[in-house]
Amino acid sequence: MTEFEDEAFVLSARVHGETGAIVELLTSQNGKYAAHIAGGASRKMRSFLQAGAQVGVRYRARTSEQLGSVTLEPMGEGPAALFDEPLALSGLAAAAAVAAAALPEREPHPGAYLAFEALSSALVLEDVWPAVFVRFEAGLLADLGFGLDLSKCAATGAVDDLIYVSPRTGRAVSRKAGEPYKDRLLALPPFMLSSQSGLGEGDIAAGLDLTAHFLEAFIFNPINRPLPPARLWLVDRLREAGKL
Repeated sequence: MTEFEDEAFVLSARVHGETGAIVELLTSQNGKYAAHIAGGASRKMRSFLQAGAQVGVRYRARTSEQLGSVTLEPMGEGPAALFDEPLALSGLAAAAAVAAAALPEREPHPGAYLAFEALSSALVLEDVWPAVFVRFEAGLLADLGFGLDLSKCAATGAVDDLIYVSPRTGRAVSRKAGEPYKDRLLALPPFMLSSQSGLGEGDIAAGLDLTAHFLEAFIFNPINRPLPPARLWLVDRLREAGKL
């Protein structure tokens, strides 16, 4: 018998049978879990089965290999708080899709949960959350063992004027060392080095390009999968809104 209680974010839900649903959850202490929820197809439960909803979880399965069953209790407003913010809802959906596609099943990743929680809290801040989304993806990479090393220049060891990242290693490169190779390097926006840095023109686009490159290189290309469509759609929506 496998049983636990935890907090979680809903990553996805789909109807299963006439009245139930299969819900995919990012739990705080137990990692990503899929489970059956009785009555999950009902209109009453639909609101807190939306991607990004935070819930209390009671999970139970007869064996560790079995698809278990779950009961959920809503925590806070969740996506409903963003009803009038369609762009932020797109960000929440994209984060859920990336986490669902990137994280392994039933392997604890508390760092990923905390990164998702930080993003969820920031989505009400219109001018801030796109940068937090980039940090969420960088945090997800780090929690999966593919963290970017932005502490010093890979070539010289310098800690100042870091404006590039090597697309091969994920290590920072200084302006001087990277100048001869700048066409082959990725831009490093200042906000990824310090949360105190302001956002300049093109910084969000550079950050999204940076994390997308390493998500593809380290996570999705090895399993022959593309970036989730919701992630691609988010970039389109941000561009249409003049945020990139």
